[in-house]
This record gives sequence, C-alpha cells and structure tokens, in this order.
Amino acid sequence: MPRAGGPASIGAMARPNRSDERRREVIRPVAETFAELGYRRTTTAVLAERCGLQEVALYRLWPDKKAMFVAAIEFVGDNTERIWDDLIAGGRTGKGAPSAAERLLAHEAKHLGEFGFHRILFAGFSETDDEDVRAALKAVYTRLLRRIADMVEGHRDGGAAGLPAAAMTAWALVGLGTATNLGRELGLLGERARGELFASVGRHLLG
Repeated sequence: MPRAGGPASIGAMARPNRSDERRREVIRPVAETFAELGYRRTTTAVLAERCGLQEVALYRLWPDKKAMFVAAIEFVGDNTERIWDDLIAGGRTGKGAPSAAERLLAHEAKHLGEFGFHRILFAGFSETDDEDVRAALKAVYTRLLRRIADMVEGHRDGGAAGLPAAAMTAWALVGLGTATNLGRELGLLGERARGELFASVGRHLLG
C-alpha cells in the first residue's frame, strides 16, 4: 500500500480545478444581472439564483460581490473583443471591400447597446473610488481604445491629412457610442436615430 504522500496521494491532489471553467460558464448571467439591476441593487442571492447555483457555490468562484462585479466588467471587454474578432474574420477582403473599421462602424450602428452590457460600465463609473473597480474599467477601455485606434490606422493607410490622430479618433468613437447609449437609456433617441447618429458621425470621424 503506498505510503501517505506517495504517488497515489499526489495523483489525487492533481485533480483538475474546475473553478475557472465554472466561472466562464456563469459569468454571462452574472453580467446580465448586474446590467439589469446595477451594482448596488444586485445581491449575491439573486446572482446565485440567476446562475442556478447555491449562494455558497458562488462564493467558491468569487470571494465577494465586488469581485463578481469586477469579473462582469472584464467580461464586457472580453465579449466586445470576441464580437469584433468574429466580425473582422468574417468580412470580405481585397479591393473594394470595406475596411475593418468600416465593418465595425456598420455593426455598431445597428447593434450597439443591444445586450445592455454598457450599463455595467455606467454602474462602474459611480464606483471608481474603489481601486479594483477603477483598475478593471481602465483595463477594459485601454484595450478597446487600442483596438479601435489600430482599425482606424488600417482604414486610413497613411492618408490621414487633416484628420485627428487615430488614438484621438478612437476616443471620439467611444464617446459617440457612450452618447448613443445614453440616448437609449433616457429615451431621447429611438433605434433608427441612434443608428443614423452613430453611422453618420462615425463615418466623418473615420475619414
């Protein structure tokens, strides 16, 4: 019989940890709940119910509600980049094909804000005195701004005379998206008006 601490017990200790996989499985309902209820009104009991888990099981995945909210912010960035990657990979290439930036603009003019995940970022803005929330927001916006700037650079291909720098254009496009989502949340812009605003102003910014 193997002694304690020998090969048999080492093998038992080497069982794969499913926590990362479980977090990936439930992060979308976690994000959807924060998007619907905001940070302050969301409770871990509601999060557990929406995920189909006992509350104690949810606490095995994240230590507290703030960690769950930070994970939801990170999910917004990951999900956005995943959509953009699929959009770019599935587009036409070659002469006369729209650039990645043009495909992004057309897509966002139609779909921006449809899942409501921007509400997670909006909720995070009121929690920026918390270092962890602020760092998560900063990381997400840094990633997305960099991706947009790269697409703007590719679209212009050196022909940017008289236009703002790509990094500034990325900021302007993010601001435009934020404004259209505010219009959605406040009922000041209908669906058609939001799309037209984003597409027309976005085209002007791209050059």
